[in-house]
Amino acid sequence: MDKKLNVKIKPIGLLDIIAFSKMVKKRTQKINAAKTTPIIPSEVNKNALLLHPKTQFMKISEIIPESPKVKTFVLRMSGGGSPAFFRAGQYVSLRLRIGDSVFTRPYSISSSPNDSLKGFYSISIKGTDEGFFSKWALDNWKEGDSIEVSSPEGNFYYEPIRDARFVTGICGGSGVTPFLSMAKAIAEGEEDFNLTLLYGSCKECDILFKNEFERLEKLANGKLKIVYVLSDEKKDNFENGFITSTLIKKYSAKDSPYSVFICGPQAMYNFVSKEISSLNIPQKYVRRELFGEVKRIEMVNGYPVEHLNKFYQLKVNYFGGNTQIIANSNDSILVSLEKSGIIAPSKCRSGECGFCRSKLISGEVFIVPDGDGRRAADKKLGFIHICSSYPISDLEIELPR
Repeated sequence: MDKKLNVKIKPIGLLDIIAFSKMVKKRTQKINAAKTTPIIPSEVNKNALLLHPKTQFMKISEIIPESPKVKTFVLRMSGGGSPAFFRAGQYVSLRLRIGDSVFTRPYSISSSPNDSLKGFYSISIKGTDEGFFSKWALDNWKEGDSIEVSSPEGNFYYEPIRDARFVTGICGGSGVTPFLSMAKAIAEGEEDFNLTLLYGSCKECDILFKNEFERLEKLANGKLKIVYVLSDEKKDNFENGFITSTLIKKYSAKDSPYSVFICGPQAMYNFVSKEISSLNIPQKYVRRELFGEVKRIEMVNGYPVEHLNKFYQLKVNYFGGNTQIIANSNDSILVSLEKSGIIAPSKCRSGECGFCRSKLISGEVFIVPDGDGRRAADKKLGFIHICSSYPISDLEIELPR
């Protein structure tokens, strides 16, 4: 027997307007009658705060010299407990006050995700001639010093939905640190993929964590292989030269799709990107870790060199006021702000995350092509990422709140 739906359809008219006006009064009465006691955060919100804290206050518990120019810093929570969990390959942004200026720098976590459950992160810092922050940290940090640390950030990690099961990693210098974290996660059984790492160095003495990688290879049940590539010397059991398309093809999966993960200095990105393009690897399988700010902007393709070594007026509007500073064209806008003592938001310092997204009110900037991570709408509406934007005229910007 068919059942008929008994639906009443009310005509729309004056009566509906009257009923709606009464609803406003009833809603106001219910709001006024509601309890004023704070709502207890749900377990979901509590867990979200643990995984994505705005700031983690940590202390240096141990300093491990890795080489004359590299140190590993072990960080633990100042008040005890565990830092936020992360994916192997992610980074944290460290915040440090030096004199009247506040600086931030991103560093990949070199420890395994399981180590965060044991209460610590490890980050490894290499000093460079251009690296003001890194040189200061290596020369001045000591055990017991306090550091402000962001939540784990970045997309440079293995994701089975996105990446091929076989991964060819390419790294050089301190760019090995995210791969060390991945290798530990594979050896501990927390990550399930095959990683072949092509690790470029000038000489054997420049290789970082060699003994640790050899230990992890034995524990990884065939899922981890490290290939050392030396550019400045020839030795048995080492590849010689640069990481070319021929070398990538030699050590990558033969009968299966493979992803390519790259992390290293800017010169390596420039060289390896050309080599990879000749292999016709689908773009979805090529992942690049952030290489940080450009140290020599004049070396970037397309930079108008007539603006090099110039100084421009920079008017800065921010929540609560405005100020005017002098900006060096050789520095990103973010660096100019930091040198002037202005605390500007930043995390990746590579133009990708958008945390420093600011409004360009007037003037012209040069934006690093490989560091232009803006959305299409932001490009049309005049927003820039100040970590990858360089002044080429007088400017006025508005910082995010």
